[in-house]
Amino acid sequence: KNVCVPGLNCYSCPGAISSCPLGSIQNIIANGKFPFFVTGFLMLTGTLIGRMVCGFLCPAGLIQELLYKIPSKKLRKTRKSVKITRKAALLKYLLLGVLCILLPFVFFVRDGLGSPFFCKFLCPAGTLGAGLPLMLMNETLRSALGFLFSWKMSAAVVFAVWSVFMFRPFCRFFCPLGAVYSFFNKIAVFGIKRDDTKCTHCNACTLGCQMDTLNVNDRECIRCNECIARCRFGALNIVALGQNKIFQSEKGTRIHV
Repeated sequence: KNVCVPGLNCYSCPGAISSCPLGSIQNIIANGKFPFFVTGFLMLTGTLIGRMVCGFLCPAGLIQELLYKIPSKKLRKTRKSVKITRKAALLKYLLLGVLCILLPFVFFVRDGLGSPFFCKFLCPAGTLGAGLPLMLMNETLRSALGFLFSWKMSAAVVFAVWSVFMFRPFCRFFCPLGAVYSFFNKIAVFGIKRDDTKCTHCNACTLGCQMDTLNVNDRECIRCNECIARCRFGALNIVALGQNKIFQSEKGTRIHV
């Protein structure tokens, strides 16, 4: 596990051949070192595509979107709910600072070895992708299960059920990796650009956004590109810095070479 993938991938799973950048950061800090490689990897990935990682490269996001497709009564989006979810979304920045950076370092200073607290107590990716399959396949491991596994399994079930009624709740409120990539959304090489000469400020692009973005490319934007399809005036495009237009919405999405 010498190479990171962009999205969540359980660091501790013995079957994994690559590392989760979030788990790697916590483990390196917990061992009293600075995560130079992982920090550089996150900066490079964030500078290139920002939170497009969340939209297209993270398996946790895919699972939540599939669960959201289950027919059910969805939580309705209103102006009041958007204000609430925008404030609640700040929680992931607190989790990044406290569980992923501060506590692993504090416990290293105190005990000589810290722990990956976010992975250990909250992240459902490890439970669903590693803990549950290993438990089902290994009878010896099942007999050793305790409170921690029960807690993590309960958290995973809560997130799974929540995802049926709300679009990507874990990504929006709890994922520190999304918080990291959000810092780069405004400066990422690949992003969605608005053509002000075509924009009528109808807000169709953000009114229907399931991530409750207030502006294209803001901290909650995962580059899902649905806003491009919703724009009737072709004002939104995916662009690469210094390059020509790649996609354009004009009665559908088309490709420019």
